[in-house]
Amino acid sequence: MKIKTLIILFLFHLFPVAASAETVYLSAAASMTDAIKEIITDFHVSHPQVKIQTNFGSSGGLAKQIDQGAPGDIYISANPKWVNYLVEKQLIAPKNNRILAYNKLVFLGEKRSSPLTLEKLTELERIAIGSPKSVPAGQYSKQTLEHAKIYTALKQANKLVLAKDVRQALLYADRGEVDGAFVYQTDALMARNAEILFTVPDDYHDRVAYPVGLTESGAKNAAAKALYEYMGTPDAKKVLQQFGFEVED
Repeated sequence: MKIKTLIILFLFHLFPVAASAETVYLSAAASMTDAIKEIITDFHVSHPQVKIQTNFGSSGGLAKQIDQGAPGDIYISANPKWVNYLVEKQLIAPKNNRILAYNKLVFLGEKRSSPLTLEKLTELERIAIGSPKSVPAGQYSKQTLEHAKIYTALKQANKLVLAKDVRQALLYADRGEVDGAFVYQTDALMARNAEILFTVPDDYHDRVAYPVGLTESGAKNAAAKALYEYMGTPDAKKVLQQFGFEVED
């Protein structure tokens, strides 16, 4: 009787562990939302038993959540800064991160009768950018405005509207709540009313790169490792390209 009880207790503890091993916690930059959802759908074809919990938002906010103990097996940032932050915190091993994709920065707004240039942004009243402190798109936008030597003027005139992430900046522009917004090219493709007014030259800011990292907890999770590896396959790269991202062969 005692042996049977021990066996039951052993099985009771075994199955929850097995179940949790089939759950993957994935945090990704907001601009990756649609592409990652599609990749997950394709991944489930060969891994139907895996449950994937997603969390989309600003790269900085997500990194800090993981640092503070939030579940996170795979982390995708819209710039290397926040993956490096988790590497420094010893939450991602240097060998367990790579560049997943690239993007471009554009300026989105309502169609205009005359062309709009970067230098003419001072003529606008409200410009949305992601918060430079936590949103990579905001950091790239700030670099762009500084390159054009108009960042300080726009900030002092209170013309910059800070968004919590790039998707919020997109909504502001698409709803006409601002005169325009800096967003990624992939996000601009989703706009219903606004359109791309100009594309920012690549040398005006750091390259828009999306590193993906497998955290220390993810490295111990077979399902997380499988998804991490799947993201580097030709099928996953094809999905990224379909959503407007650039990938390396």
